[in-house]
Amino acid sequence: MQARWNGSVIAESDDIVMLEGNAYFPLSALRMEFFQDSDHTSSCGWKGTCRYWDAVVDGQVNPNCAWSYETPKPAAAEIATRVAFWKGVQVS
Repeated sequence: MQARWNGSVIAESDDIVMLEGNAYFPLSALRMEFFQDSDHTSSCGWKGTCRYWDAVVDGQVNPNCAWSYETPKPAAAEIATRVAFWKGVQVS
């Protein structure tokens, strides 16, 4: 699968875990030259604390469009160190 935004492939992998309709890529699948850390976090009752990244492509910023549960609760262990996307990032 590929994650694309603003005309660029920002992540690519055949090792995908699907959860709640979201494709979770291994962290190593991200093309880190397109990402910067975000200060944003959120919390899910059964997954745990979520961190975010901004995508930056050709000077355009898509804030908080990638997220990860780096140390999820046991019920979501399968997505540990994996990253999913939203906010206009196309995954196919």
